[in-house]
Amino acid sequence: MKIPQAWQLCIGDQYKMPAPRHRPTSRRPLWIIVLISLVCVLLIGAYIYPARHYPECYFFASSVCAPFKDWYPAMPARILTDDEMVSRVVIKDILSMPLVPSKNPKIAFMFLTPGSLPFERLWEKFFLGNEGRFSIYIHASREKPEHASPLFIGRDIRSEKVVWGTISMVDAEKRLLANALQDTDNQRFVLLSDSCVPLRDFDYVYNYLMGTNVSFIDCFQDPGPHGNGRYSKHMLPEVEERDFRKGAQWFSVKRQHALLILADSLYYMKFKRYCKPNMDGRNCYADEHYLPTLFHMVDPSGIANWSATHVDWSEGKWHPKAYRARDVTYELLKNITVCFSPRKMLPFSSQVQLNLRFTDFNLILLIWIQLQSIDASYHVTSDAKKVATWRPCLWNGAKRPCYLFARKFYPEALDNLIHLFSNYTAI
Repeated sequence: MKIPQAWQLCIGDQYKMPAPRHRPTSRRPLWIIVLISLVCVLLIGAYIYPARHYPECYFFASSVCAPFKDWYPAMPARILTDDEMVSRVVIKDILSMPLVPSKNPKIAFMFLTPGSLPFERLWEKFFLGNEGRFSIYIHASREKPEHASPLFIGRDIRSEKVVWGTISMVDAEKRLLANALQDTDNQRFVLLSDSCVPLRDFDYVYNYLMGTNVSFIDCFQDPGPHGNGRYSKHMLPEVEERDFRKGAQWFSVKRQHALLILADSLYYMKFKRYCKPNMDGRNCYADEHYLPTLFHMVDPSGIANWSATHVDWSEGKWHPKAYRARDVTYELLKNITVCFSPRKMLPFSSQVQLNLRFTDFNLILLIWIQLQSIDASYHVTSDAKKVATWRPCLWNGAKRPCYLFARKFYPEALDNLIHLFSNYTAI
């Protein structure tokens, strides 16, 4: 009887199991699984806890950070009030409407003054030879002005009393705009005071203003007591503190923006009611905050964020430095007018912030830089850090001098200004 071969192999100690065949173990891509899991966790976390601020983007260009911001889900928008919806519709239509072409585009020069204009003879020299390219409007809040130049006769509008620091300043501005907008040829609207003087000749000013599509409205964020410290929560929900801005009163706006200022009632009423001197223990001045905040909210890319009127705040007082006759020299006007580059002294980029405390040396340094960097706008915060910010004045993308006008000048400086006018405006 034959024992099967398979059984024979299993008898006794002679049995040997065949060596198993080892298959190569598959290497699973664990690092890919870990990476995908990590990304999923981050996305879930971003969805549950969406970030509203991106401090990393201060170190990179906005174009680099923008794609990463888009990963975050949009914050749920609050429900707008009826007034807000009406306001947004009106503002959107004004900003999107096509400009009516003018065969004879003009600049409206709007003077906000308590009485007579002490520099009419200087302005006459500025205007002569350019008839048909400008219009003049005068709002005299205290007394009927006496005119020294025939160009200003008959240019007074109906005026009301103006109290410094109150909404009546804004009301006077709107009154000037309402009169100037009646002339459809007026395409640019420049607000000037009785102490303002021209820094350039008329052709330069005309081409500068007419050749760009932005309005020159000063606008910056000041976290200090003279900025956001003036904000009132009564302005909510339409005006949030993060949108509250500050800037100089003296503007130059295009026609669309002039119409927008007149059309706005929602934001105007917020500032009329809740931005007043000595209100709730704070001093809020509507002429310094209303327009910067309004345009920051409704058309931030449509403004230059600086005023075309130079003002010297280096003395750190409630009012800017005022120039007397002895101060008005060719060198002073050249410093304000000529474009000197601060890069000879500091490595400025497109925007530089320096934390400087106002010791005597630093104050002198800042004054010197301010005078030399007239191709860059300058702001300093009112908090303890005193952060100074310079931004280049870009006109259609090219660096240009910032200022076309300057203030404040005492009436006694008239003769010196007239004597120097042809020289410093030709710089």
